[in-house]
Amino acid sequence: QVQLAESGGGLVQPGGSLRLSCAASGFAVSVVAMSWYRQVPGKERELVASSPTWGRMPNYTDSVKGRFTISRDNAKNTVYLQMNNLKPEDTAAYYCNGNIRGINYWGQGTQVTVSS
Repeated sequence: QVQLAESGGGLVQPGGSLRLSCAASGFAVSVVAMSWYRQVPGKERELVASSPTWGRMPNYTDSVKGRFTISRDNAKNTVYLQMNNLKPEDTAAYYCNGNIRGINYWGQGTQVTVSS
């Protein structure tokens, strides 16, 4: 069964860093387009970072360019989102996404709160 499990969220001060992890099972992340989204209650889910397939250039939404990095560890079958220089507007629930045969699979989400 396809499963995604995010972890690594928490409360950090502005300017701090977090690394989110997305542990996958039931498929190999090396051959699947993986993405990170975030969502604030009452607002639409926003695409933050995407890695179409292994070996392809990642894409980022403008607001996180230069601060966030999406990466894969194929041996661990895990996708990461390194977040540096965090800002209050980054506060959201972050979700891992995998697109398999045109179907989107989601993790349960992990909360990131950036506050003084």
